[in-house]
Amino acid sequence: MTNALIIIDVQESFRVRPLWRAVDNPEIADRVGRLAAAARAAGDLVVWVLHAEPGSGDVFDPASGHVRVLAELTPLAGEPVLTKTSHNAFTTTNLQQLLTARGVRRLTVCGIRTEQCVETTARVGADLGYAVTFVTEATATFPIPHRDAPADQSLEEMLADPRTLPAEAVTARTEYALAGRFATIATVAELTGELTGS
Repeated sequence: MTNALIIIDVQESFRVRPLWRAVDNPEIADRVGRLAAAARAAGDLVVWVLHAEPGSGDVFDPASGHVRVLAELTPLAGEPVLTKTSHNAFTTTNLQQLLTARGVRRLTVCGIRTEQCVETTARVGADLGYAVTFVTEATATFPIPHRDAPADQSLEEMLADPRTLPAEAVTARTEYALAGRFATIATVAELTGELTGS
């Protein structure tokens, strides 16, 4: 086994936030599910990573009950489910040890948020020597408010603010930053076709 699919933060914590109404990829569960099915069919390792902020009292606090995989997706028996407390999937988990033990050298990365935990994991993975494939269309993100925007602004106010960075721009910037440096960009169809031999 030299390939692993790393599914990052595809969890209910995001769905219960008001910002979910502005998610750029409402089909993320379906797309991640297709990647997982193809990886399983190829005999590749599938790793699920969840983000937790214990004691925070918000939706990322495990006590909230929301730090779990989106309801449409189910890790299979034997598929590792790791919990991280950093922006990448390596620093606060045993992911690298797990990959090394399984002989994994190539990573396919997807999940939520495109520019944050998913991109950061891709960058760290590349720096650790893995060949990384970034599946942008199996990631999701949200518009980003301007750094000077009020912390308590509503979603509607954020979307109306001309300084807000649209999700499409966030995703485009991530691809520009990663391609040719940290990762190869691929589509779900390309990968499911390659992995299943169709």
